[in-house]
Amino acid sequence: MDFKELGLQKNYFSISEDGKRITYKDTKFGDRKEKLSDPEELCRAEFFVDLLEKYQYEAKNIWLEVEMPKRVPNQFADLVIYEPDTKKAYFVIEFKKADISDNEFEQAVKQWIWNGRILDSQYYGTIAGETQRFFERWKDESIDDAFYAFPIRYGKPEERTFTKEWTKDIEPIATDTLKTILSKAHQTIWKWGKRNPAEAFGEVAKIIFIKVADEKMARKKWEPYEFQRKRNESTDRLAKRIHAIYEREQAKDPQVFQENIKLDDKELAAVVEHLQAVNLNKTDIDVKWQAFQQFLGNFFKWDFGQYFTPTAVTKFCVEMLGDEIENHHKMLDPACGSGGFLLQLLDFMRTKANDFYAKDSVSYYNYRHDFAEKKLFGIEISEAIARVAKMNMILHDDWHTNVISHDSLDDIEKMRKYNLWFEKESFDFIFTNPPFGAVIKKTESEYLSDFEFWKDGKKERTSQKTEILFIERCRQFLVPDGNMAIVLPDWILTNSSLQYVRDWILSHFKLRAVVSLSQDAFKYYGAGVKSSILILQKWKWKSEKDYKIFMATANRIGIDATGRPCENDLPEIVKQFKIFNKDPDFFQ
Repeated sequence: MDFKELGLQKNYFSISEDGKRITYKDTKFGDRKEKLSDPEELCRAEFFVDLLEKYQYEAKNIWLEVEMPKRVPNQFADLVIYEPDTKKAYFVIEFKKADISDNEFEQAVKQWIWNGRILDSQYYGTIAGETQRFFERWKDESIDDAFYAFPIRYGKPEERTFTKEWTKDIEPIATDTLKTILSKAHQTIWKWGKRNPAEAFGEVAKIIFIKVADEKMARKKWEPYEFQRKRNESTDRLAKRIHAIYEREQAKDPQVFQENIKLDDKELAAVVEHLQAVNLNKTDIDVKWQAFQQFLGNFFKWDFGQYFTPTAVTKFCVEMLGDEIENHHKMLDPACGSGGFLLQLLDFMRTKANDFYAKDSVSYYNYRHDFAEKKLFGIEISEAIARVAKMNMILHDDWHTNVISHDSLDDIEKMRKYNLWFEKESFDFIFTNPPFGAVIKKTESEYLSDFEFWKDGKKERTSQKTEILFIERCRQFLVPDGNMAIVLPDWILTNSSLQYVRDWILSHFKLRAVVSLSQDAFKYYGAGVKSSILILQKWKWKSEKDYKIFMATANRIGIDATGRPCENDLPEIVKQFKIFNKDPDFFQ
C-alpha cells in the first residue's frame, strides 16, 4: 500500500484538498503542518509512516522542525524521536530529496552529526530516499562507523539491515524511485565526467547484476542478504564480499560479463548504499519497463552514441506477427542493442501465459520460463551494450538470457562457440532494427565473400552497407517459411541504384507488409533517417507469383520529435493488418 494511502487510513496525517499541505497528527507537541510540495517533505512523510508502522514508535514521542539551542540560531532538526515521555532526544534525523548528489549527501551527513551532538541524542543520521546512513553518538568519525538498520522501538541497531521476511526486508519500488536510484548510481560511478559515461554504465550493469543475483539466491526466512552494508563495516570488507558474489555469478555467464569490477572500494560502497533497500526482482515488471526505457533511452541517445528503437515500434512489430507466435517458436534479434525487441517478446509471452494459466501457477511459470531459457536469443557487437541487454533482461525476469557479444555478420559457426543454438535456418521469427549507414570494406573482413550481396554479377564489390548485409544474414538464420519484421532505411526501397537489393528481397521473401514511418519517428532518439518496417516471410519454395501486399503509413507513433506524447497510428495499422490476413483479396 502507498505510504500516503496508509498514513491517511491510519490517521497518521491528513493532506489538504489541493495536496499542498500535510498535517502530522498527535505528535509530541500537537499537530504539525508542513508544505507537501517540498520534495524533502515527501521523504519525511514516508519515513514518518515507517516509524509508526515498521519500527513501532509512537507519534506522541516525535516532533518535527526542532529548534536548536540559542547558540545555534535559525537551525532546525527535521525530525527528533524523544525517549518515552521525556524531552531527551533519542534520534535526530535530517531529510534530503531523493535525487541528492553524493557530495550533497556527505555534506548533510556531516551537518547533522554536529546537530545530533548539539541535541545530545543517542543516534543521528540522514535520509535521502532509499539512501540512508546513521551514527551512534561519538562513534561518527568515519563512514566505517555507520549503521543502516534503524532500531526498532529504542532497541539496539542490528548488524545487518535487510533480512528476508523480517521487519526491514527489501521492498519493491515505484517507477520514479527506480529512475532516481539508477541515476544516482550512475552519477556515483561517472563522477560528473571523470569517468567515461559508457564505462560508468557498464559498471552500473555489473552492480545490478550482482544485486539481482543476491536477491535470487536461496535463503531461509530471517536470513540476511549479502548485498548490503553491515553496521561498522569498512569499505574494503564490503567490497570483498561484493566481488565474491560477482565472481561466482560471472563464472555462470563469462561471455557477457568478461571484465572484473573496476570501481574502488569507496565507489562500490556508495552504490551499494543506493541500491541495498530495493527489491528489484519483486518490483512490478511494468515499473521496471518504464524506468529502464526512459533511463536507457536518454543514456543511449547522449552517452553511447546509439539510438534507441522506440517502444511503440518494437511493440508494433511483435503485435503484427503476434497471432502466429507460440512459446515453442525460436526468436532472434541479431542487432539487439539494449534488448528492446527481446523485452517486448518476453512481455508478449507473459501476456499470453495470462490467457492460459493462473498467474501464480507452475504452468504459467513454465510457459514463460521455457520460452526465455530456450527460445529467445540476441546478438550485439558491443560488449558494453550486450551487458546492458543482459542486465535489462535479467531485471525483467529472464535469468536465462541467450545474449552473446559478437559480430552478427561473422561466420555463424563461430557464434556456436558461445551458444550451440546459433545455427543457420533455426529461427522461426526475427525482429530487428539493424545499424544504418556503416560501410564494410573488402579489406576489413574475411567473411564478406560468403554473402550474395557482396557480389556484383561475376565481380566482387569493394564495399557494402551493413543494413543490406543484415537482410541476407537474417534470411540465413530463418527457417523456411520463417517470418521477420525489420526496420530499414527508405533509400533501400527507393534508390534506383539499389534495384538489385529489392529484386533479391522479392526473390527470397514473400513481402507481406510495408509500413512507412514518418521522417521524425526516431528523431527524439537521435536518428533522423526516414525508415519503413517490412514484414517478410522466407520462401520455402516460391509458389506465389502474384499476391497482395499490405501497405500503410504511420505518421504518428505515440511520441513526437521532442519526446512529448502524441497520437499513435500503429495500433490501428495492426488491427487492419490482421483483417487483411484473413482475406487479402477482399480487404478494403
